[in-house]
Amino acid sequence: MDKSFYIGVLAALFAAFAFSLNFVVPFIIGDYSTFDFALVRHVVSALVGLCILFSDRGVIQHLTLRNWLSAIWLAFIGYVGYFLTVTGAAIFAGPVIAPAFLGLVPLVLMVVGNQRQGSVSWQSLMVPLMLVLVGLAFVNGTAFTAEGLESVRSFWIGVPLALAAVALWVWFAIANQAALAVRPEMPSGVWSALILVGGGVLMLAFYPAGAAMGLFQLPKLGFGWHAAGSLYLWGTSLALLATVCGVWAWNVASRSLPVALAAQLIVSETAFGVIGGLVVHARWPTAMEAAGIVILIGGVVLSVRIFYERQFSLGKTALAHQ
Repeated sequence: MDKSFYIGVLAALFAAFAFSLNFVVPFIIGDYSTFDFALVRHVVSALVGLCILFSDRGVIQHLTLRNWLSAIWLAFIGYVGYFLTVTGAAIFAGPVIAPAFLGLVPLVLMVVGNQRQGSVSWQSLMVPLMLVLVGLAFVNGTAFTAEGLESVRSFWIGVPLALAAVALWVWFAIANQAALAVRPEMPSGVWSALILVGGGVLMLAFYPAGAAMGLFQLPKLGFGWHAAGSLYLWGTSLALLATVCGVWAWNVASRSLPVALAAQLIVSETAFGVIGGLVVHARWPTAMEAAGIVILIGGVVLSVRIFYERQFSLGKTALAHQ
């Protein structure tokens, strides 16, 4: 139990770090759009997924129509659908307010997960929940100031899109864990590969419509290495680290931890994202940002301790009855 618990915690923290790399995307793609980056990233991830699926003959038993359809549906919810709503939220609500709303994801996921699974008592969760809430408020403290509202194009379009992104990610996390629970024989790597291939197929299917709407800059700026080399390099690098490794780590965590704890751990994505943004901007955090990061980490550490003590107590009870 201890080994599985610690592996799950480490996997969730790594997934949070991998996902936090998305925050640096706008600073590294130059004149290309986030849609161009997403296309490259998902296609590369899909190719990696195909290599995983066809690297072992034993994988063929898992490539059933039911598994493919489930993986593609999850890819639509958690990757393509989530990406489109997040991007739309950033376009209409600006780059500050959208992430502030997305900070609600771990809180909603923790509440929904604990409501479904009853992992620990609500009384035990109150303190870490409040710490996370206060930490998020500090980190996103500038979101609704006059400065933060300057880049808002349409509050009434952007905010619903941000809330839709929250709902999609919570839906994906719950549905993905449920899908893994009914497939105990499915290796985490194979399931991750199926989702990665599904995401790549969906992005390729979306490309013609997106290009017609002018969302992609590749047709205008060029597909050649001279023009798009930086996009390909960064897209491939983050596809391998943030998408492939991140999806695999999240699936490992989903199998090893209750949803409520995994949600608490994914809060650290915000802390990693803030730190990454500070590095990109080459500045030190403000007092409020530093306090928010410390409080977030405190909430995560306290959550791990509470869930570990719960698991340890259950383990001792089970041994006593044997």
